[in-house]
Order: sequence, then C-alpha cells, then structure tokens
Amino acid sequence: MKLSEIKQQLKEMNTLAFQLPNGELVPSHFHVTEVGKVSKHFIDCGGTVRHEDVVNFQLWEAHDYDHRLHPEKLIHIIELSEKIIGIEDLEIEVEYQMSDTIGKFNLDFNGEKFLLTSKLTTCLASDSCGIPQEKTKVRIGEWKAKENSCAPGSGCC
Repeated sequence: MKLSEIKQQLKEMNTLAFQLPNGELVPSHFHVTEVGKVSKHFIDCGGTVRHEDVVNFQLWEAHDYDHRLHPEKLIHIIELSEKIIGIEDLEIEVEYQMSDTIGKFNLDFNGEKFLLTSKLTTCLASDSCGIPQEKTKVRIGEWKAKENSCAPGSGCC
C-alpha cells in the first residue's frame, strides 16, 4: 500500500485498527511513534547495485489506555512528514514490536482494517547466482489423467 492510498482510506474511517498476520489485532491503544523514509542501498548476491525507498510506520503499544490514535490524527502526522521531511508517495513498511524482536510488515487494507502482511526474503539475482529453479512436482496419477484427456481429433496428440 502506498502513502496516498492509506491517506485516502483514513479519510473514510472513524477508528483505526491494524491486524497482524495471525489474525490478532494490534491493541487499540497503540501509537504511531515514527513516520519516516527508509533508504536501503545495497548489492545483491549477483553483484547488482540496488536502491530501495519505503515509508516506514512504527507502531508502539504503551500502557496508555486513555489516548487512542484517531484517523484524522494519523493523517496529520503523515502530512507533517510529507511537508517537513519530504516523504514521497512510496510503499509503506510497518514495524511492530513482537514478543522478542521488531517485526516488519507490508500493509494492506480489507475495507475495514489495515492488515499487516508478512514480508519474505528472496534471491534478487536468481538468474545469475546459480540457485536452481524449483522443478514443478507432478504426481504420476495427475500426469496420466492429463495424458488421457486428449479427445480424438483434437490435435493434442
């Protein structure tokens, strides 16, 4: 989800809710402690220089049950970050304190709440670093069924 998309969704909302990949909700008394731009300049395993920029939100849960973050306040924080530090319309990455480390998530929306979706690692240079592609696994019974599915005169045989 890009920054412009979250701003649009926030304008339509009365309350904020973030849901973790396991279905649990981030406690409603969370705070957004940071909105920033994170730049990553790196070399992949194939030797290609890469640059990645994301908008970063950091969610933090305090024991402050009296102050809930409302959508209009988050819009204000986002607009300040755009104005003061020049944040662009980039993809959003969310950090949230898990039990023993900070989790990093992508952000999506299901029409009702924001979804923290899992981020996965991958090889960015799979064509040049020598890792073989996974072969498609086919069961013999499925292969036979496909083999026998040609109709006479269909041109498949």
